[in-house]
Amino acid sequence: MADLDPEDAKLITLARSARARTGAAEGAAVRDETGRTYLAATVELPSLRLTALQAAVAAAVSSGASGIEAAAVVTESGSVDAAAVRDLSSDAPVLVADQAGNVR
Repeated sequence: MADLDPEDAKLITLARSARARTGAAEGAAVRDETGRTYLAATVELPSLRLTALQAAVAAAVSSGASGIEAAAVVTESGSVDAAAVRDLSSDAPVLVADQAGNVR
């Protein structure tokens, strides 16, 4: 994470903490257009399934965010669906990292 902007490194740290705290498959964090951050983990309920990134974007939107500046996802998966971020921002970077915080 040494080459990352400090604010982007913070997103990865938050995403790692969300994943670790719940033991979820993924953790994610997003930064909105005002610099506020939101984090979430994978949601797997019988009636609701959200990726960590979808849940983090939902938290941002439900708090009044109208744009995403950047996002980070900690996952062992090889790919991430960034559609929820793209709904609010066509060019926000979506960083993908492993559980150790190494960006892919």
